[in-house]
Amino acid sequence: MALNPQLFPNWMPVPFTNELFVLARDGVEFHVDKIPGTNQVKARGTVYLSNIRIVFVASKPVGNFVAFDMPLLYIHDEKFNQPIFHCNNISGFVEPVVPENEHRALYSTHSFKILFKEGGCGTFVPLFLNLISSVRQYNRQSNVGTEPRVDPLQAAQTPVDEMMRHAYVDPNDPTKIFLQQPNSESQLRRRNYHSQPVEHSN
Repeated sequence: MALNPQLFPNWMPVPFTNELFVLARDGVEFHVDKIPGTNQVKARGTVYLSNIRIVFVASKPVGNFVAFDMPLLYIHDEKFNQPIFHCNNISGFVEPVVPENEHRALYSTHSFKILFKEGGCGTFVPLFLNLISSVRQYNRQSNVGTEPRVDPLQAAQTPVDEMMRHAYVDPNDPTKIFLQQPNSESQLRRRNYHSQPVEHSN
């Protein structure tokens, strides 16, 4: 997870190298805990799903909270919930993206919930669950016996083209599927989750 990832002026997340955005979903409410300064955050906004991560961008900032980035490889125990008296939602946990020079014990696991406040979720939920399953399966095959601290950007190698071609589109779900990458004219790309010091050549 990363608090307040880089965004374009149109509030779309700045992509990583080889990142493909799959969909955007407006009209969601996002709950997350253990945010520095406020602990629990509830905000309305848009969720973006890519082959690397899911990013929530608030329509109005809540304190210093503007956006929240969850790498697909760090999400676990995700569940689709259909309560009788409340709206459908996805809940789960996400591990923090810990800088290499810091200890994991300094960072807490976050619990999150994405509530679908407007319209159905028959497009979003299957795509999210299929994508996260594919990312895990691909990562298991390519990283047999490697260290437990996985680079979240390894998910970029998961093939998503076939999944997108066979996506079911629910007419009641306002999810926008990207057939072409948004902001494709921009050459701006992130290379990792943590900013690197600028190197000056003499």
